[in-house]
Amino acid sequence: MNTSKKINLLGLTQRELEEFFIDIGEPKYRAVQTLKWIHKHGCLDFDQMSDLSEALRKKLHNIASLKPPLIHHQMKSKDGTIKYLIQIESGSIVEMVRIPSDNRQTLCISSQAGCALQCSFCATGAQGFEVNLSASEIIGQLWLASFHDEKLPPITNIVFMGMGEPLLNIKPVLNSVDLMLNTNAYCISKRKITLSTSGIAPEIESLPDKTDVSLALSLHAPNNKLRDELVPINKKYPLEMLMESCKKYLSYFGKRKSITIEYIMINDVNDSYDHAVQLSNLLKQLKCKINLIPFNSFEGNSYQQSSLENINVFKDYLIKNGFVTTVRITRGDEVDGACGQLSGQLLNAIKSKKSSNIELKNIT
Repeated sequence: MNTSKKINLLGLTQRELEEFFIDIGEPKYRAVQTLKWIHKHGCLDFDQMSDLSEALRKKLHNIASLKPPLIHHQMKSKDGTIKYLIQIESGSIVEMVRIPSDNRQTLCISSQAGCALQCSFCATGAQGFEVNLSASEIIGQLWLASFHDEKLPPITNIVFMGMGEPLLNIKPVLNSVDLMLNTNAYCISKRKITLSTSGIAPEIESLPDKTDVSLALSLHAPNNKLRDELVPINKKYPLEMLMESCKKYLSYFGKRKSITIEYIMINDVNDSYDHAVQLSNLLKQLKCKINLIPFNSFEGNSYQQSSLENINVFKDYLIKNGFVTTVRITRGDEVDGACGQLSGQLLNAIKSKKSSNIELKNIT
């Protein structure tokens, strides 16, 4: 085993930790002990892991580390939503958002710094792609949300709806999901973890072989011409291919699963009655529920949010045609933490403290 560079144990699954300990001549049960210290107790100091021998703790100091990403700033809006600006090892800034509700604490986490897909309504896409996050940087976001401020309630739900396309960074994402599900770590229900994708058709098809957490599809348009404009990856994986992949995905699970369709509502772009008819026809053979998302503006973008009247007409048509349809309540827009607003621009975010409703805290 090459120990010239210390290995960060934070992102290792239980199986990987077992292999690590076997490689250094230790019994594999050390993996469960270490996993619990890191992810149940929030411990990053080997010396505090009292059920490890002193010799093992010294060995771990020499060859391993426990390094979550760093929180530089956090911003809290009036509704309780907290946006965290986090620096990863490459120096890039990513964002995660904690969204409180009556009985849930949802964490929206990032899988990439920036995004290569360039969706026209998304601030992250406008930023461009920088780097994939490692498993330690992805699960590190949940670690920070769980242990950085222990006065906050525990996280109950995870959505991979932050910066980046999760299915284009699939192995670190799935390793992180493994830790989220693990009873020796966070023990979050698979029904409360959602992977969101803009439509990477081959990965959707193969996903059931890898995980059975929930799936959300960022659709946003009911025809190829419009989707090519809003979600350019559609030129590679057009709607016909995408719908077929979704059907194959669902066929694996029988009646046990549905897909959440995310549809952003942009005024005079994709929110007409005709668009609702097209969307209904497109999805009529797909077991799904539809989440309508009012567009959230960001600097440099000319789109406008659909009117409440248009959103309600759109929603009512879908409901009348048998679709479970909801409208997402916008949360965190005061701190640019709402859907589509995550850009990773640290200085812009700091400068965006525009009202007394925002609490800005420098962590460094």
